[in-house]
Amino acid sequence: MIDVGGIAGDRLRSYIERIERLEAEKTALTSDIREIFSEAKGNGFDIKIMRQIVRLRRMDRQDRLEQEELLAIYQHAIGMDGAE
Repeated sequence: MIDVGGIAGDRLRSYIERIERLEAEKTALTSDIREIFSEAKGNGFDIKIMRQIVRLRRMDRQDRLEQEELLAIYQHAIGMDGAE
């Protein structure tokens, strides 16, 4: 291991290379996800809604319920719920 200015060069290179590999995998996965959304759109699905569902499914149930309740309260407050 070569130390330059107190930095272990081999270890640093290993970290950098691992990060680069993961970045390449992330790029490939992003491309795959984009293709799936494109396929779904081609079959008539609304991509914005699908993205929203994916985001909601990632959330904890309690957080999701709290967000939905706040949304309803805010909508009511500005008259979006039809109760003007």
